[in-house]
Amino acid sequence: MIRIGVDVGGTNTDAVVMKGKKFLGGAKSPTTSNILTGVENAIKCALSESNTSSDDVEVLIIGTTHFVNALVQRTKLAQTGVIRMCLPSGSSILPFADWPNSLISGMKGTYKLIKGGYEMTGDEISQLDHDELISAARELRDMGCNQIAISSVFATVRGDMEQEALEILTKEMPDLSITLSKSIGGMGLLERENAAIINASLRPLAAEVIDSFKLLKKSLDLSCPMFFTRNDGTLIEAKEVVELPVLTFACGPTNSMRGAAFLSGLQDALVVDVGGTTTDVGEVKDGFPRLAGTSVMVADVRTNFAMPDVISIGLGGGSIVATKEPMAIGPVSVGHELLQKATVFGGDTLTATDLAVAAGRCEVGSNNPPSISSIDKLIEILDKMVSDQVARARTSNKAIPVIAVGGGSVMMPNEIDGLEVITPKHN
Repeated sequence: MIRIGVDVGGTNTDAVVMKGKKFLGGAKSPTTSNILTGVENAIKCALSESNTSSDDVEVLIIGTTHFVNALVQRTKLAQTGVIRMCLPSGSSILPFADWPNSLISGMKGTYKLIKGGYEMTGDEISQLDHDELISAARELRDMGCNQIAISSVFATVRGDMEQEALEILTKEMPDLSITLSKSIGGMGLLERENAAIINASLRPLAAEVIDSFKLLKKSLDLSCPMFFTRNDGTLIEAKEVVELPVLTFACGPTNSMRGAAFLSGLQDALVVDVGGTTTDVGEVKDGFPRLAGTSVMVADVRTNFAMPDVISIGLGGGSIVATKEPMAIGPVSVGHELLQKATVFGGDTLTATDLAVAAGRCEVGSNNPPSISSIDKLIEILDKMVSDQVARARTSNKAIPVIAVGGGSVMMPNEIDGLEVITPKHN
């Protein structure tokens, strides 16, 4: 079976053509603001390099980090309202209580608490008041929230009250887009509620991304089925991505870790995936990503998605560097405009890629490396950002190698905290 695999990152888009386990060809193209052009260029180049016709392609598989990038950078998030069914209990810790202020501001998050919810036994805390529910939803909509996340205490024990709320609001206010916490998370009200909020805030972006890929498929004359990779490495259809974009939230890191193990031939290792906007760190055991426990931190928000235990930070090849005190790298990135804005490519923005060139770690771009008086200090900051995450990802003191993959892997040192760094071919 001939298949195309595409990874859409915030900075670069990669495409490969495979026949079974054989690599036929691949290409890298800058991600464009409208998504479509960068993906189209990458696939066309990959098909050309592999001497493959679009008629021969039997399946198109796509993975994207657009959703996690949107959270990390606090961009393209929809205004989101939360309705928690809990009163008269369940109000000690409010929605968004442990969220970064910048993320709350990014989605203009707000909430309403109403009667409802269940005890752990499945008994009602109080009955759902239909009028109160409709009033709360109407107030949130009037504030500009067309994306609504609904959570109920112990919805994992009984989810029928959330379902009832969905049916009521769908009938009364069909213009609202509603996410139920029971559809996403597991035990733990706050973590499950956080997961639902994130999903709701990403739905409009998901619809935009899926529409772009449908246009892509048509423009490339591909008649094959199209699937998207999800957090556990399996595949889902486009319509599921629009409804539950968080199911694909960690597909980028998941694909990278599986790919790193495949390309390096190592079954046990730490994986550092450096993109243009974010760096993801995780661990593979027996060739598969180590799964998270009861909760996962995503963009500094505690959730309980079913996903690999991956740490994401705002560091990538396009991360903007601040040379004045306090010195910093990221989290803001030039993203897909790296080839236009980085100083080594003739731009006027100092990026992490410029630091790597100035430090002699890689040779890219047509311009001479920039002269940076504080280069040693900045490289120290960069290395510490990575080493701190590697230390967090380790589960034992056993010396296992670090596999560096992704377009930004050229920035990595030869070793991290005494662990050998391996950069495989086709990474």
